Formats: sequence, C-alpha cells, structure tokens
Amino acid sequence: MTTRTPEPQENGLVIVPARYLGRWIAAVAVVGILLMLIYSMFANERFHWDVVGEYLFAAPVMAGLGRTLMLTAISMLIGIGLGIVVAVCRLSANPILSTAAWAYSWFFRGTPLMVQLLFWFFLAALIPNIGLGIPFGPELLSIDTNSVISPFTAALLGLSLNEGAYMGEIVRSGIRSIATGQTEAAKAIGMSRMQTMRRVILPQAMRVIIPPTGNETIGMLKYTSLVIVIGYSELLTSVSIIYSRNFQTIPLLIVAAIWYLAVTAVLSVGQYFIERHFERGFSPIKGKKPAAPAASATGPGAGPKAAPSIEPELEPSK
Repeated sequence: MTTRTPEPQENGLVIVPARYLGRWIAAVAVVGILLMLIYSMFANERFHWDVVGEYLFAAPVMAGLGRTLMLTAISMLIGIGLGIVVAVCRLSANPILSTAAWAYSWFFRGTPLMVQLLFWFFLAALIPNIGLGIPFGPELLSIDTNSVISPFTAALLGLSLNEGAYMGEIVRSGIRSIATGQTEAAKAIGMSRMQTMRRVILPQAMRVIIPPTGNETIGMLKYTSLVIVIGYSELLTSVSIIYSRNFQTIPLLIVAAIWYLAVTAVLSVGQYFIERHFERGFSPIKGKKPAAPAASATGPGAGPKAAPSIEPELEPSK
C-alpha cells in the first residue's frame, strides 16, 4: 500500500491537510455516549415502551394536546398584539404612555408566571363581582367573578399578559434597530407616524423580531404545562390524570415529552421558513461569491498600469 505524498506547488511550498485530532476525539466521545443512551433506553424494561405506544394516541392525550395547541396559539396572538402596543407606547414621546408601558412590562416580567396564574384563578377572593357602569357612578351590570374566571380564562389571562410584557421588549428592540433615517424619509414624503410604523419600520424590524418571537412561541408551548396548578386539562394534566390511576408515571411522562418534541420540531421548521422570508434582501444568496476585481494588467506579478501623462509637450526652442 502506497501513500500519496503532497506535490510541491509552483512556489516550492508543500500544502499538507490540517489534522484536527481534538475534533475526532470529541466526535467519537459524543457518538459513544449517544449509543450508550440509546442502548440503555431500549434495554431497560422499566421504560415500558409498550405502555408508551398504548397511550401515545389515546383519546385523553390527544384531547389534552389539542387544548395545549389552542392555548398556545391564542396566548401568543394576544401576547404579540399587546407587545406591539407596549413597544409603541414605550417609544412614545408622551410620558404618561411610556411610563404606563414601562410599569406594565416591569410588573409582569418581575413576577413569576405561576404566581400570575394563581392570582387570576383566585381573583374572586379579591373581587367577588365584576361591575360594569359609569366610572365613580352607578353600576349598570354586575357579574359573578367565579362564573367568568374559569380555568381556561385564568390560564389565558396569565399566559397572554405575561407574554405581552416580553414581546413588548422584543418588538421595541426590533424597532430601535432601524436607522432613524428611515423615519425621517417617511416623514419627508408626508407619512403619518402610524403609517411610518406600519409600512416602513415594522416590515424591516421583522428580521430582528422573528427569531426571538419563534423562541417565545416554543417557550409558550412548554409554559402551558404550568396551568396544571389551576386544574386546566392540557397535555401534562391529561397524562398526570392517567398515571395517577395506573401508576405508570414514567411511560406517561415520555408520552407527553414525545408530543412536546414533535410540536417543537414543527414550530422550528416554520420559524426557519419565516426567517428566510423576512431576510430576503438582507443576507447574501447562498452559493454565490462576490465577483473578484478585474485585473489591472495581464501576466503574473504585473503591477498597475501607468497613468497617462497630462503634461503639455514643450515646444522646441528656436
């Protein structure tokens, strides 16, 4: 067996491929650990994969998954809408609006989400009846708080209001990433502030807003599991009810984890295509390299061409 020796180049140097020994050692270690984990997962009978397959598409699990997706979608839509309003108010020149938006963001980002969920669920202890009427005047309508604040309503209020505070900071950072010259140019052609925000600033800011918004959506999918504390029957609550009856805790938790991972994978793919859509015109096209500057002279080592002389010719002396 013969080994091929590198051929010397024109300048006499020999090019030897780089040897990354550390990378190969790390890759072998990672593959070994991964194989050990896969083997232990299928060799350990306590995982009860037969139970996982039995309950993976069970009706209570699928119903809980549907409620999780519904709660995630509605909470994110409300949160994004609130975030846009909060961001615009934070950037407003009106000190009352900017202060109110800052206070909203400070409160809902500063308190734990579980505390907010419990607060909304037990709102009737603070306000037994919700009254509608003239401020500081007669009450026209009174509604029992317990009839309004159901577990779903409390979960929706807690998740969406909390998400609105975080989305406000995300949208604000995206708006501030746009150069002020864009706003000045829009004003110069007669656009109002709302038209400038809707037609000029936000479309460009989406390139910065979309990636963290995708992360927040995936996070919201997992945050819905916290509503188990108020008794709303989403995915985790559904599997917990099942394993409290048959005592198959680990297999049922694996079922929930599989569905969370599957939905996260779908959301990640969607996020990728949305990011690629809004990055058009900002990132270079893959596979194309910038053209090299034209050579100033032919032949290797040729220098730049001499500039033509512009000195006038001297007339011969008489």
